[in-house]
Amino acid sequence: MLTSLTGSLNRLRAAGAVAVPTAMVSIWASEGSAPRGGGTRMLVTAEGQEGTIGGGQLEYRAIEQARALLALPPGTWRVQDYPLGPLLGQCCGGRVRLLVEHLDPAALDWVQDAEAGALLVTQLCEDRIERGAFKRERATHQSARGERPGVGTRVVELVGERPRPLYLFGAGHVGQAIARHLTGLPIQLAWFDTRPEQAHIDGVTVLPVEEIADCVAGAPAEAAVAILTHDHPLDYHLTLAALSRDPLAFVGLIGSSTKIARFRSRLLADGVSEDALARLTAPIGLPGIVGKEPDVIAISVVAQLLQLRNR
Repeated sequence: MLTSLTGSLNRLRAAGAVAVPTAMVSIWASEGSAPRGGGTRMLVTAEGQEGTIGGGQLEYRAIEQARALLALPPGTWRVQDYPLGPLLGQCCGGRVRLLVEHLDPAALDWVQDAEAGALLVTQLCEDRIERGAFKRERATHQSARGERPGVGTRVVELVGERPRPLYLFGAGHVGQAIARHLTGLPIQLAWFDTRPEQAHIDGVTVLPVEEIADCVAGAPAEAAVAILTHDHPLDYHLTLAALSRDPLAFVGLIGSSTKIARFRSRLLADGVSEDALARLTAPIGLPGIVGKEPDVIAISVVAQLLQLRNR
Protein backbone atom coordinates (compact mmCIF):
# COMPACT_ATOMS: atom_id res chain seq x y z
CA MET A 1 0.00 0.00 0.00
CA LEU A 2 1.06 3.61 -0.53
CA THR A 3 1.24 4.46 3.18
CA SER A 4 3.87 1.75 3.75
CA LEU A 5 6.13 3.42 1.15
CA THR A 6 5.75 6.98 2.44
CA GLY A 7 9.11 7.02 4.23
CA SER A 8 11.01 5.90 1.14
CA LEU A 9 9.17 8.34 -1.11
CA ASN A 10 9.97 11.23 1.25
CA ARG A 11 13.64 10.25 1.30
CA LEU A 12 13.63 10.15 -2.50
CA ARG A 13 12.09 13.61 -2.58
CA ALA A 14 14.67 14.99 -0.14
CA ALA A 15 17.57 13.53 -2.16
CA GLY A 16 16.42 15.38 -5.27
CA ALA A 17 18.84 15.31 -8.19
CA VAL A 18 21.20 12.85 -6.46
CA ALA A 19 18.45 10.34 -5.67
CA VAL A 20 18.85 6.73 -6.78
CA PRO A 21 16.72 6.30 -9.93
CA THR A 22 13.49 4.67 -8.76
CA ALA A 23 10.37 3.38 -10.49
CA MET A 24 6.99 2.82 -8.90
CA VAL A 25 4.61 0.04 -9.93
CA SER A 26 0.95 0.55 -8.98
CA ILE A 27 -1.94 -1.86 -9.40
CA TRP A 28 -4.65 0.34 -10.87
CA ALA A 29 -7.22 -2.42 -11.16
CA SER A 30 -7.44 -6.19 -10.85
CA GLU A 31 -10.03 -8.92 -11.15
CA GLY A 32 -10.22 -12.66 -10.72
CA SER A 33 -7.63 -14.53 -8.73
CA ALA A 34 -5.20 -11.61 -8.47
CA PRO A 35 -2.45 -11.80 -5.83
CA ARG A 36 -3.05 -8.20 -4.65
CA GLY A 37 -5.77 -5.59 -5.06
CA GLY A 38 -6.01 -2.14 -6.58
CA GLY A 39 -3.90 0.50 -4.83
CA THR A 40 -1.03 -1.90 -4.07
CA ARG A 41 2.38 -0.44 -4.95
CA MET A 42 6.05 -1.29 -4.95
CA LEU A 43 9.26 0.66 -5.60
CA VAL A 44 11.92 -0.71 -7.93
CA THR A 45 15.58 0.31 -8.40
CA ALA A 46 18.32 -1.22 -10.54
CA GLU A 47 19.45 -3.24 -7.53
CA GLY A 48 16.33 -4.11 -5.59
CA GLN A 49 12.72 -3.43 -4.65
CA GLU A 50 10.54 -2.39 -1.73
CA GLY A 51 7.04 -3.76 -1.34
CA THR A 52 5.34 -6.34 -3.53
CA ILE A 53 2.42 -6.58 -5.96
CA GLY A 54 2.38 -10.37 -5.64
CA GLY A 55 4.93 -13.03 -6.34
CA GLY A 56 5.64 -15.09 -9.42
CA GLN A 57 5.76 -14.10 -13.05
CA LEU A 58 3.51 -11.06 -12.69
CA GLU A 59 5.92 -9.34 -10.33
CA TYR A 60 8.94 -10.51 -12.30
CA ARG A 61 7.61 -8.95 -15.51
CA ALA A 62 6.55 -5.78 -13.72
CA ILE A 63 10.07 -5.36 -12.32
CA GLU A 64 11.53 -5.88 -15.80
CA GLN A 65 9.25 -3.16 -17.17
CA ALA A 66 10.08 -0.83 -14.28
CA ARG A 67 13.84 -1.21 -14.77
CA ALA A 68 13.46 -0.57 -18.49
CA LEU A 69 11.81 2.78 -17.64
CA LEU A 70 14.79 3.74 -15.47
CA ALA A 71 16.76 4.25 -18.69
CA LEU A 72 14.21 6.90 -19.75
CA PRO A 73 13.69 10.40 -18.30
CA PRO A 74 11.97 10.82 -14.91
CA GLY A 75 8.25 11.23 -15.38
CA THR A 76 8.05 8.55 -18.10
CA TRP A 77 5.14 6.16 -17.54
CA ARG A 78 3.44 3.15 -19.10
CA VAL A 79 0.13 1.35 -18.50
CA GLN A 80 0.42 -2.43 -18.85
CA ASP A 81 -2.29 -5.11 -18.87
CA TYR A 82 -1.51 -8.66 -17.78
CA PRO A 83 -4.00 -11.54 -18.22
CA LEU A 84 -3.60 -13.88 -15.25
CA GLY A 85 -3.45 -17.07 -17.26
CA PRO A 86 -1.17 -20.09 -17.44
CA LEU A 87 1.79 -18.06 -18.75
CA LEU A 88 1.84 -16.14 -15.46
CA GLY A 89 1.05 -19.15 -13.29
CA GLN A 90 -2.40 -17.80 -12.39
CA CYS A 91 -5.93 -19.15 -12.78
CA CYS A 92 -9.53 -17.96 -13.13
CA GLY A 93 -8.89 -15.84 -16.20
CA GLY A 94 -8.42 -12.66 -14.18
CA ARG A 95 -6.50 -9.54 -15.18
CA VAL A 96 -4.24 -6.91 -13.63
CA ARG A 97 -3.73 -3.37 -14.94
CA LEU A 98 -0.47 -1.75 -13.83
CA LEU A 99 0.82 1.81 -13.93
CA VAL A 100 4.63 1.76 -14.15
CA GLU A 101 6.49 5.08 -13.81
CA HIS A 102 9.99 6.47 -13.44
CA LEU A 103 9.57 8.69 -10.39
CA ASP A 104 10.65 12.31 -10.57
CA PRO A 105 11.98 13.36 -7.10
CA ALA A 106 11.02 16.96 -7.90
CA ALA A 107 7.37 15.97 -8.31
CA LEU A 108 6.78 14.21 -4.97
CA ASP A 109 5.38 17.05 -2.86
CA TRP A 110 2.05 15.22 -2.80
CA VAL A 111 3.53 12.50 -0.56
CA GLN A 112 3.42 14.82 2.48
CA ASP A 113 -0.36 15.16 2.21
CA ALA A 114 -1.22 11.55 1.32
CA GLU A 115 -1.99 10.28 4.81
CA ALA A 116 -4.57 7.58 5.41
CA GLY A 117 -8.05 8.83 4.62
CA ALA A 118 -6.95 11.33 1.99
CA LEU A 119 -7.96 11.05 -1.65
CA LEU A 120 -5.08 10.85 -4.09
CA VAL A 121 -5.69 12.35 -7.54
CA THR A 122 -3.46 11.03 -10.35
CA GLN A 123 -3.43 12.75 -13.74
CA LEU A 124 -1.62 11.20 -16.71
CA CYS A 125 0.15 13.88 -18.78
CA GLU A 126 2.24 13.61 -21.93
CA ASP A 127 5.66 13.32 -20.28
CA ARG A 128 4.87 13.22 -16.57
CA ILE A 129 2.35 12.25 -13.91
CA GLU A 130 0.78 14.94 -11.76
CA ARG A 131 -0.58 14.07 -8.31
CA GLY A 132 -2.23 15.79 -5.40
CA ALA A 133 -3.87 14.68 -2.17
CA PHE A 134 -7.22 16.21 -1.20
CA LYS A 135 -9.89 15.74 1.42
CA ARG A 136 -12.89 16.39 -0.80
CA GLU A 137 -12.98 14.42 -4.00
CA ARG A 138 -14.97 11.48 -5.28
CA ALA A 139 -13.15 8.21 -5.74
CA THR A 140 -13.31 6.72 -9.24
CA HIS A 141 -13.70 3.06 -10.18
CA GLN A 142 -11.06 1.55 -12.45
CA SER A 143 -11.56 -1.51 -14.63
CA ALA A 144 -8.85 -3.99 -15.57
CA ARG A 145 -10.49 -4.36 -18.98
CA GLY A 146 -11.31 -2.14 -21.91
CA GLU A 147 -9.21 0.58 -23.46
CA ARG A 148 -6.02 1.38 -21.59
CA PRO A 149 -5.92 4.73 -19.81
CA GLY A 150 -3.96 7.35 -21.76
CA VAL A 151 -2.97 11.00 -21.61
CA GLY A 152 -5.68 12.97 -19.84
CA THR A 153 -6.87 10.11 -17.64
CA ARG A 154 -7.67 11.24 -14.10
CA VAL A 155 -8.00 8.73 -11.27
CA VAL A 156 -9.06 9.40 -7.67
CA GLU A 157 -8.32 6.77 -5.03
CA LEU A 158 -8.65 6.50 -1.28
CA VAL A 159 -5.31 6.28 0.53
CA GLY A 160 -4.76 3.75 3.27
CA GLU A 161 -7.69 1.35 2.81
CA ARG A 162 -7.37 -1.84 0.81
CA PRO A 163 -10.51 -2.56 -1.20
CA ARG A 164 -12.41 -5.68 -0.18
CA PRO A 165 -12.40 -8.30 -2.95
CA LEU A 166 -15.89 -9.15 -4.18
CA TYR A 167 -16.24 -12.35 -6.18
CA LEU A 168 -19.51 -11.79 -8.02
CA PHE A 169 -20.97 -14.83 -9.78
CA GLY A 170 -23.66 -13.95 -12.30
CA ALA A 171 -23.85 -11.20 -14.92
CA GLY A 172 -27.61 -10.97 -15.24
CA HIS A 173 -29.70 -7.91 -14.40
CA VAL A 174 -28.93 -7.99 -10.67
CA GLY A 175 -25.23 -8.70 -11.20
CA GLN A 176 -24.97 -5.79 -13.62
CA ALA A 177 -26.77 -3.51 -11.16
CA ILE A 178 -24.38 -4.47 -8.36
CA ALA A 179 -21.38 -3.75 -10.58
CA ARG A 180 -22.83 -0.31 -11.47
CA HIS A 181 -23.26 0.65 -7.84
CA LEU A 182 -19.67 -0.22 -6.85
CA THR A 183 -18.27 2.91 -8.48
CA GLY A 184 -16.26 4.91 -5.97
CA LEU A 185 -16.53 2.28 -3.21
CA PRO A 186 -13.63 0.41 -1.52
CA ILE A 187 -14.58 -2.86 -3.22
CA GLN A 188 -12.46 -4.72 -5.79
CA LEU A 189 -14.69 -6.57 -8.25
CA ALA A 190 -13.93 -9.99 -9.72
CA TRP A 191 -16.94 -10.88 -11.90
CA PHE A 192 -17.72 -14.27 -13.44
CA ASP A 193 -20.33 -15.96 -15.62
CA THR A 194 -20.51 -19.15 -17.67
CA ARG A 195 -22.53 -17.81 -20.60
CA PRO A 196 -20.50 -16.81 -23.70
CA GLU A 197 -23.08 -14.15 -24.58
CA GLN A 198 -22.15 -12.24 -21.41
CA ALA A 199 -18.50 -11.86 -22.46
CA HIS A 200 -19.19 -8.45 -24.05
CA ILE A 201 -19.93 -6.90 -20.64
CA ASP A 202 -16.92 -4.91 -19.43
CA GLY A 203 -15.30 -6.66 -16.47
CA VAL A 204 -16.96 -10.06 -16.86
CA THR A 205 -14.80 -13.18 -17.13
CA VAL A 206 -16.59 -16.09 -18.82
CA LEU A 207 -15.46 -19.51 -17.62
CA PRO A 208 -16.62 -23.08 -18.26
CA VAL A 209 -18.91 -24.54 -15.60
CA GLU A 210 -16.27 -27.08 -14.61
CA GLU A 211 -13.72 -24.32 -13.83
CA ILE A 212 -15.73 -21.60 -12.16
CA ALA A 213 -15.72 -23.10 -8.65
CA ASP A 214 -11.90 -22.97 -8.70
CA CYS A 215 -12.27 -19.20 -8.35
CA VAL A 216 -14.07 -19.67 -5.04
CA ALA A 217 -11.28 -21.93 -3.82
CA GLY A 218 -8.68 -19.33 -4.81
CA ALA A 219 -10.40 -16.33 -3.20
CA PRO A 220 -8.54 -14.70 -0.28
CA ALA A 221 -10.03 -15.04 3.20
CA GLU A 222 -11.08 -11.36 3.28
CA ALA A 223 -13.14 -11.76 0.11
CA ALA A 224 -16.91 -11.54 -0.13
CA VAL A 225 -18.67 -14.00 -2.44
CA ALA A 226 -22.05 -13.14 -3.97
CA ILE A 227 -23.83 -15.97 -5.83
CA LEU A 228 -26.63 -14.99 -8.18
CA THR A 229 -26.23 -16.88 -11.44
CA HIS A 230 -28.91 -17.82 -13.94
CA ASP A 231 -28.74 -21.50 -13.01
CA HIS A 232 -29.80 -23.15 -9.72
CA PRO A 233 -27.42 -26.15 -10.02
CA LEU A 234 -24.54 -23.72 -10.63
CA ASP A 235 -25.62 -21.64 -7.62
CA TYR A 236 -25.55 -24.80 -5.51
CA HIS A 237 -22.15 -25.84 -6.87
CA LEU A 238 -20.68 -22.44 -5.97
CA THR A 239 -22.34 -22.33 -2.54
CA LEU A 240 -20.99 -25.77 -1.69
CA ALA A 241 -17.49 -24.70 -2.77
CA ALA A 242 -17.68 -21.51 -0.68
CA LEU A 243 -18.80 -23.28 2.48
CA SER A 244 -16.42 -26.24 2.09
CA ARG A 245 -13.24 -24.16 2.31
CA ASP A 246 -11.67 -21.98 5.01
CA PRO A 247 -14.11 -19.24 6.08
CA LEU A 248 -14.59 -16.25 3.80
CA ALA A 249 -15.61 -12.79 5.02
CA PHE A 250 -19.03 -13.18 3.43
CA VAL A 251 -20.99 -15.75 1.41
CA GLY A 252 -24.30 -14.51 0.03
CA LEU A 253 -26.87 -16.36 -2.07
CA ILE A 254 -29.86 -14.94 -3.91
CA GLY A 255 -33.10 -16.91 -3.99
CA SER A 256 -36.58 -17.58 -2.74
CA SER A 257 -37.30 -19.13 0.65
CA THR A 258 -38.08 -22.45 -1.07
CA LYS A 259 -34.78 -22.48 -2.98
CA ILE A 260 -32.80 -21.59 0.13
CA ALA A 261 -34.51 -24.25 2.26
CA ARG A 262 -33.73 -26.91 -0.34
CA PHE A 263 -30.12 -25.74 -0.58
CA ARG A 264 -29.64 -25.85 3.21
CA SER A 265 -31.01 -29.37 3.43
CA ARG A 266 -28.85 -30.58 0.55
CA LEU A 267 -25.72 -28.85 1.88
CA LEU A 268 -26.07 -30.65 5.21
CA ALA A 269 -26.55 -33.94 3.35
CA ASP A 270 -23.38 -33.23 1.37
CA GLY A 271 -21.31 -32.87 4.53
CA VAL A 272 -21.39 -29.12 5.20
CA SER A 273 -21.34 -28.59 8.97
CA GLU A 274 -23.90 -26.55 10.87
CA ASP A 275 -21.19 -24.01 11.73
CA ALA A 276 -20.26 -23.62 8.07
CA LEU A 277 -23.91 -23.38 7.04
CA ALA A 278 -24.38 -20.58 9.57
CA ARG A 279 -21.92 -18.50 7.52
CA LEU A 280 -24.32 -18.45 4.57
CA THR A 281 -26.30 -15.24 4.12
CA ALA A 282 -29.47 -16.18 2.28
CA PRO A 283 -31.34 -14.41 0.97
CA ILE A 284 -28.59 -11.93 0.18
CA GLY A 285 -29.12 -8.25 0.99
CA LEU A 286 -30.09 -6.21 4.04
CA PRO A 287 -33.32 -7.37 5.71
CA GLY A 288 -36.21 -4.95 5.64
CA ILE A 289 -35.54 -3.53 2.18
CA VAL A 290 -38.55 -4.40 0.04
CA GLY A 291 -38.53 -4.66 -3.74
CA LYS A 292 -37.45 -7.02 -6.49
CA GLU A 293 -36.11 -4.41 -8.91
CA PRO A 294 -32.46 -5.15 -9.79
CA ASP A 295 -31.25 -1.78 -8.50
CA VAL A 296 -33.12 -2.16 -5.21
CA ILE A 297 -31.57 -5.58 -4.66
CA ALA A 298 -28.16 -4.27 -5.73
CA ILE A 299 -28.19 -1.33 -3.31
CA SER A 300 -29.25 -3.67 -0.52
CA VAL A 301 -26.39 -6.06 -1.30
CA VAL A 302 -23.79 -3.30 -1.62
CA ALA A 303 -24.88 -1.78 1.70
CA GLN A 304 -24.55 -5.21 3.30
CA LEU A 305 -21.01 -5.52 1.95
CA LEU A 306 -20.09 -2.10 3.31
CA GLN A 307 -21.19 -3.25 6.77
CA LEU A 308 -18.31 -5.74 6.68
CA ARG A 309 -15.97 -2.80 7.33
CA ASN A 310 -17.34 -2.64 10.89
CA ARG A 311 -16.34 -6.19 11.72
